[in-house]
Formats: sequence, structure tokens, C-alpha cells
Amino acid sequence: MSSTIDAPRASSLADLYAIAYQIEVDAVERYAMLADQMEMHNNPALVDIFRDLARAEAIHRDEICRMAGDFDVAAHARQTACWRIGESPESANLGAADYRMSPHHALQMALAAEQRALGFFRGLLADARDPDVKRLATELVGEEAGHVALCLRLLQRYPPPGGGRVAEDPDPPASQD
Repeated sequence: MSSTIDAPRASSLADLYAIAYQIEVDAVERYAMLADQMEMHNNPALVDIFRDLARAEAIHRDEICRMAGDFDVAAHARQTACWRIGESPESANLGAADYRMSPHHALQMALAAEQRALGFFRGLLADARDPDVKRLATELVGEEAGHVALCLRLLQRYPPPGGGRVAEDPDPPASQD
């Protein structure tokens, strides 16, 4: 939420563009990193899902840049869109990542990230006083709600694996004792 002490505040339209931009940049980087990791572990289904998620977030990032116009949103993001503790809300949780997870698990990670982003922008909207900030925050809430709905639809295409757990590791790490 925007009311937490570690989250950047959107006191102007420029701030909100910068925050929204940085959230998408962080999401693109995280999904690309996860795709690279899944490629190393020979999990092509997850490579495809994480690359698709990275592309979707990049489209949203680029749309934010377009909406900001001539304003240098990336430079302003470096100054104002910093989380002092933790990560931006749309970054997928690395603690939930596992090379043995299924597409269902990957989409659950994405859903959780989208829900955090939705909550964050709802908090910004609730705190907004400037009418332009309120308008853009309303738009961003709608975008994130759409992303949550998309994740829910995709989860229907990828049911949980048997037992809902991550697959057993056929070659677990050996203890060095």
C-alpha cells in the first residue's frame, strides 16, 4: 500500500508515472531472470510462460512511457520510485520459484504479483488528492485488475499438478557432511 513507509509516494502526476514505470521495469526484469533460470534447468514450459509474462509487462511499461509523453519517466523513476525496504509490488516472489514447479505454480506467482500491484495502486488512489493523479491511479487500478483477471483465466488452462505440490527432485543435492 502507498501508506507504508517503504513505498514511494505519488504527490504529482510525474511521480505516479515514474512509480508505475518502475514497477513494470522491475516485473520485466524479474520474469526475464526467471525465464533464464528455467532455461538453465531445461523447463521449456516455464521459459515460455515467464517470457510471455515479461513481454506483457514490457508492453505495459512502454504504454506508460507513451502516456507520459515527452517527460523523461525513466530518469524521474530513478529518483522517486525506490522502495527502501523490500521490492516493488509487481516483482514475482523469488522465494516461491523452483525449477520443478509447474505452469500452474508460475501463474500463481504472477497472480500474487498482480494482486500486490493492484493493492498498491488502490492505496495510491485512496491517498491521491490531485485530480490528475486520481485519474491516472484509477486507470492503473483498472489495468492491474485486468491483469489479475487474465492470470485467473490462464490458471484455468493450467490446472494444479497432482497433489498441488512441486514435483519431487529426481536428483536432490547431496550433503557435504
